[in-house]
Amino acid sequence: MADSDRLFSLSATPADIPAGLDLVVALTGYSDAGSASAQFIDFVRENLDSRVVATFDNDALLDYRARRPIATFDEDHLSDYVPPRLELTLVHDELSQPFLFLSGYEPDFRWETFVRSITGLIDTLGIARTTWLHAVPMPVPHTRPVPVTVSGTRADLIESLTVWRPQTQLPANVLHLLEYRLTEHGLAVAGLALLTPHYLSDTQYPDVLIAAIEYVGAATGLILPTDGLRDQAREFVERLNEQVAGNDELRRLVATLEERHDSYMESNMPASPFVAMDGSLPSADEIAAELERFLAGRPDGEDNGDDLREPGE
Repeated sequence: MADSDRLFSLSATPADIPAGLDLVVALTGYSDAGSASAQFIDFVRENLDSRVVATFDNDALLDYRARRPIATFDEDHLSDYVPPRLELTLVHDELSQPFLFLSGYEPDFRWETFVRSITGLIDTLGIARTTWLHAVPMPVPHTRPVPVTVSGTRADLIESLTVWRPQTQLPANVLHLLEYRLTEHGLAVAGLALLTPHYLSDTQYPDVLIAAIEYVGAATGLILPTDGLRDQAREFVERLNEQVAGNDELRRLVATLEERHDSYMESNMPASPFVAMDGSLPSADEIAAELERFLAGRPDGEDNGDDLREPGE
């Protein structure tokens, strides 16, 4: 890699990283309905053992004026400055299985160079496959499991998990470009687009985090802890359901979305029971059963997706 292409500094050698690991990627800055990527990043950083492998250069990739760092003013002086983080870490799941996690902000600049850097790391570190996630607002009800559209080269995941297969043009993010380039190189890659209730897209929606955890687990075999999310999710869904029950307009909206969702799913259910309403799953996917039990939402969500189309329409 040319010096001009080097956007990161290594804090570990390739010999320190086992070959054949999964790479999981979550970046903020693009469509992040329900704060799925932001929540997933915080979840991994706060709950799993990790160490930094590579740190990316903010000055080369970040538009500071668009996404300003946070400084702390303490009465008469600045006591802290927190720069954004874009980094690759070596993480261990709940069963001590290692994987690599690329997390932080979506680069504002030098996309092609950034993607070449990631592709070079995939080759150098012997990464087996890449899984990335994001969430988009869609007219789906919070009373049903969060559906997913899978893209990439993993035919097994596409067949078993995807519930909606649109043909459309959309504004790309840098991970779309990464997936496209990895596909060109014949490398294993899967993109997970979580279809999140549009009326909750501006909230921090606990259920979309749980869905992200479960779908990543299905794609990689990693076991990520969700016990700490259960009570929080229950409280959210209780408050949300109270708001829906007390508002005729919201109640009609949810009922309409339920009817359209169920009608669509009758003829488009994935081959896998991953999203089955009763939660029955093969033992290998046991963790996914938690998805159905923790539907949640914030009570202050607004309907901001009137122009979105129902999957299958």
